[in-house]
Amino acid sequence: MKSSTQLYRVRHIRDFRDMLDQSATLFANEPAFKLRNKDGSYTTINYTKYREDVRSLGTALWAKGYHGKHIALMGPNSYKWATVYFAVTCGLGVLVPIDKELPFDDVKNILEESESSLLIIDKKSMKKFANQMSQLPEDIEIIVMNEPRPAHGMHSYEEVFEEGRALKESRDQSYLDYLVAPIDPEVMSVLIYTSGTSGMAKGVMLSQKNICFVIMSNSSIANIGPGDQMFAVLPMHHTFECSLGFLAVIYNGCCNAFPTSLLRLTRDMQEVKPTVIFTVPLLVEKMHDKIVETLDESKPGQMLFKYGGKLVNYANDKFGIDLSRKVFSLVLKNLGGRLRLFIIGAAAINPDVVKNFETFGVESYLGYGLTECAPLVSCNYDGHTTLDTVGMPIPGVEVKLDDVNDEGIGELLVRGPNVMLGYYKNEEATREVLDEDGWLHTGDLANVDGNGNIRLTGRKKNVIVTKNGKNIYPEELEDALNGNPFILESMVVGTEREEDDETIVEAKIFPDVNAIKEALQNPDLTAEDVFNYISDIVKEINTKFPNYKKIREVSIRNTEFIKTTTQKVKRYANMDDSATEASGEVPGRETLTQQAEKAIGVAVEAVKETVEKTVEAAGNAYEAMKESLAAAGKDAAEDAAEEAPEEAAEETATAVEDVAEAAAEEAPAEEETGDKEEQQ
Repeated sequence: MKSSTQLYRVRHIRDFRDMLDQSATLFANEPAFKLRNKDGSYTTINYTKYREDVRSLGTALWAKGYHGKHIALMGPNSYKWATVYFAVTCGLGVLVPIDKELPFDDVKNILEESESSLLIIDKKSMKKFANQMSQLPEDIEIIVMNEPRPAHGMHSYEEVFEEGRALKESRDQSYLDYLVAPIDPEVMSVLIYTSGTSGMAKGVMLSQKNICFVIMSNSSIANIGPGDQMFAVLPMHHTFECSLGFLAVIYNGCCNAFPTSLLRLTRDMQEVKPTVIFTVPLLVEKMHDKIVETLDESKPGQMLFKYGGKLVNYANDKFGIDLSRKVFSLVLKNLGGRLRLFIIGAAAINPDVVKNFETFGVESYLGYGLTECAPLVSCNYDGHTTLDTVGMPIPGVEVKLDDVNDEGIGELLVRGPNVMLGYYKNEEATREVLDEDGWLHTGDLANVDGNGNIRLTGRKKNVIVTKNGKNIYPEELEDALNGNPFILESMVVGTEREEDDETIVEAKIFPDVNAIKEALQNPDLTAEDVFNYISDIVKEINTKFPNYKKIREVSIRNTEFIKTTTQKVKRYANMDDSATEASGEVPGRETLTQQAEKAIGVAVEAVKETVEKTVEAAGNAYEAMKESLAAAGKDAAEDAAEEAPEEAAEETATAVEDVAEAAAEEAPAEEETGDKEEQQ
């Protein structure tokens, strides 16, 4: 199966120290990090200072005897986290990043199984586990970030760092030894315990060769570089954010910044002004829904959303002019004003969301990967974008399908320099996924279109097999359910029905109860009311699928599903029905949904005349815009062809400026909560 073709020249890097040294030379005075201070101001750290800080910390840890040791790192995205990462991997030892959201028992198990000698942990996590720290292995040492006076027996990150800086400035032997410590790019350098969606975590062994390959391959098809401002919204312990949103950023000379919290995401984006964000579908969809909701709250906003897109398409088709960023400039302003690209991984995304953001002037590249591949396998990229696939394999990576069925669906196998060394001290699990020819059996099911694009269909172990041998892919049904505005989350499973020895499809659903209350204009809904409403939605969705795929049972949850850090539903952790509020077979009778639809129909008829007048007025405005654009294009063509796009764009942008401003004035301001934090 063919892979992507390299578009841009990339420089070779052997290991992380080589990468950091090259970047510190090439981008010496460029900003590497933009950090928010407690008073709301920002401090920038250039590449020269970042390398010096890495060397200071690395020297201190070397002097304390951690050379060749496994060092665990746990905390939120921060400059200190980024400094520890390079300090450890530039010749010191093996880094073990840990999810700060894990419960203590999981953290304890990872520290024991990874044989970590040192835990570098943030102050908040330390406080959370304060009463349990005595249960950790006796020989593990602890360094606490952002805590000048840690508990007895622990060390302060700030003190350790200053010790290292003093040793570096005096050119102590520990500093000189650290600078030239040998790095083998083909042995384990990072040990990552996967959160998993179906069972116990395993330690994935990645080499610097694995990760450097992904960085170079991805950089050959994605045009990012100095001047690009990144915004690390995903946790950096996760391979997707770490390899692409952190390490590749350092490689390409970009600047990174960290949100103070997701609650203040809009404010942070307006201050940081990011150009590229690596993210997951959930966050993009939430941002999209907020934008659409805000536009929908006023007539000018509705008009901008409805006709602005048509205007953008008209200008592009008629004159080859991209007016998206001008027409929707005030929408983009709420996102910082410079955002141009989302790079999305971890799950499927609603194609309409991608289309709308493209209309706003923001592209979305969907990709696929897994921790075992450091993590990137395939992606959409510059000049090659699709809405419903995860693109083609990145340059240098092979993929093929195994055990393909009649529908062209098979298990996706991957081979290349990105594939892991194996699972730490678990040869049996390694043999289960890595065959003797070097193919990694991903467990993901997919098909491939005529252009070589990979379309994921589900997980091999999640497939529901009926008694007559039919395969049902839960993810296909979940996508249909989650696309409904009254369903927040869903999980589809196969249930054995004893009375007829048949496997039926069951949907576990977490509904948007508030939306249902609003739709029915009834604040006192019972569990049965909600069940009936959702059942009717499921009935409608069932009409789109063959009989053997139809959802036969529904259970309504009263809490969100347990999820991984990247917001994937953990199937094994959600099989318990303790959160179920109501359940039963999908009914065939008329329920509240049909009643509500009838009521809505009556209401629509009552305001039909007003709606028609509004649409007519908006349509007239749209036609006027088209005429303005055509006139602008004609005049520009007569003056000078090369100036036509700019002049036509300016005139058309002016025609919609008043509409956009009116929409922005009516948009509600976001309430800011929480204390200001320093991101050092």
